[in-house]
Amino acid sequence: MKLPRSLQLRLATSVGLLLTALWLTAASLTTIVLRNEMNEVFDSALQETAQRLLPLAIVDIVNREEEGITQRLATIREHDEYFTYIVRDERGRVLLQSHGADPTIFPAYEDPGFTQNATYRFFHDEALRGSLRISVAEPLTHRAEVAREIQMGLSLPLLIVIPIALLAVLFAVRLSLRPLNQFRSALAARGARDLSPLAGGDLPTEIAPVVETLNGLLTRLEGAFEAERNFASNAAHELRTPLAGAIAQAQRLRAETTDPMARERAGEIESTLKRLTRFSERLMQLARAEGGRLRLDHASDLRAVVRVIAQDIGRAASPERLHLDLPAQPVMSDLDPDILGILSRNLIENALRHGHADAPVEVSLSASGLLSVANDCAPLDPDTLARLTRRFERGDTRADGSGLGLTIVAAIAQGIDSPLTIRSPRPGQTTGFEVSIALPVEPA
Repeated sequence: MKLPRSLQLRLATSVGLLLTALWLTAASLTTIVLRNEMNEVFDSALQETAQRLLPLAIVDIVNREEEGITQRLATIREHDEYFTYIVRDERGRVLLQSHGADPTIFPAYEDPGFTQNATYRFFHDEALRGSLRISVAEPLTHRAEVAREIQMGLSLPLLIVIPIALLAVLFAVRLSLRPLNQFRSALAARGARDLSPLAGGDLPTEIAPVVETLNGLLTRLEGAFEAERNFASNAAHELRTPLAGAIAQAQRLRAETTDPMARERAGEIESTLKRLTRFSERLMQLARAEGGRLRLDHASDLRAVVRVIAQDIGRAASPERLHLDLPAQPVMSDLDPDILGILSRNLIENALRHGHADAPVEVSLSASGLLSVANDCAPLDPDTLARLTRRFERGDTRADGSGLGLTIVAAIAQGIDSPLTIRSPRPGQTTGFEVSIALPVEPA
C-alpha cells in the first residue's frame, strides 16, 4: 500500500489503520473467549437438564403398569426445542422421549459424559445401576447461531465507532500539525529576498532542528548576497571619482587642442567614459534594488516622485515627447521614494532611448498604483520579450544602453512582490512597447 505524500494524511491513515486492526483483533479475541465460555455454559445446561430430567423419568417409568413401551411427551404449546432427550433401558429400548426428539440421531450409550458428532452435542447419564439411561442432545447449529449473534453484536458497533475514531484521529493530527502549517504559510508568504531568520517557537521538537538548519543556511546565503552586493556597489562607487576626472581631462584636451584628429579622439574618449559612468550607476542601482530596504514605515505621495523624474528627464531630452498622466488625488504608498525614482528613471529613459525619435512616450500613474510607461516602436517577438529582464540583454536594437534597465525594474518588482507586465505591441495597437508595474498603495 502506497501512503499519501501528505504528512497529515499519512499519520491519520497509519494511526487509523493501526487502531482498526487493534479493534478487530480485540473483537476477534473477545469472540473466541466468549465462545469458550458459552460452550461451558451450554455444557453445564446440558448436564443439568439431564440430571433434572432423570429422576422424573425414573418415577414415571417405575410407576407404569406396562413395561418396555415408548412414551412421547406431548407439548403444551409450540416453542423452539433446543434440547431433546430420550430415556432408554439397558437393552437400548426407548422408554421416554421429548416431543421433538429423533431417536435415530442419538448414538449408542457407552458411558456417562459428553460426546459429539458432526451435528450434535450429547450428554449421557444413568441411574438404577445402569438400568435407565438418559441422553440429552443439543444441535451444534444452535451454538453456532449464538456465536454469530455475539460476533455481530461486537462487530456492528465497530462500523460506527471506527469511522468516528478515524475522523477524530484526523482532527487530532490536523490540530497537532497546525503550528507546522502556520510555519509553512509564513514561509510561503515571505518575499523572494527576505532572508531573515525564521521563528520556530511553537513548532514541535522534532521540527525545531530543521528550522535551526534552515536559519543557518539563510544566514550563509544572506552573507553571500551581501558580499556580492557590497562588491558591486563599492566597485561602482569607487569608479565615480576616477571616471569624473578622466571625463574632465578629455574635455580639457578637446578644448585646448587645435588638431582636429586629436579633438575627435578626445570626444570619443569622453563618450566612452560617460557610457562607463552610466554603466557604473546602473550597477549601483541594481545593487540597491536587490539588497536594500525597498519599503518604509511611512507613506508618501507617488505622484511627486514620478513628476520630478519626468521633468528632470524631459529637460535633458525633448520635453514635448513626454506625456505625463497623473491622478488628481494623492497616491499614498510606503515604497521608498528613491526606489520609485530608480524605477521611473529606468523605464522612461528606456522608452526614450528605444522608441521612435518622433513618437511620444506616455507615462501614467493610476489611483490604484499602476505605473505604465509606453513608447512607439516595432513590435517585439515573444522570445525577445521573455529575455529582456535578463542582465545585459538589450534586444534587437542599436541604441546606446547598458542592458540593465529592465533588469533593475524586474529586481524592484520582485523585491516588493508586485507583478511586472511587458507587452509588445501595445494593447489595441499593432506596434509599440509597454511596461507596467502595480505599486503597493495604501487604501484611500
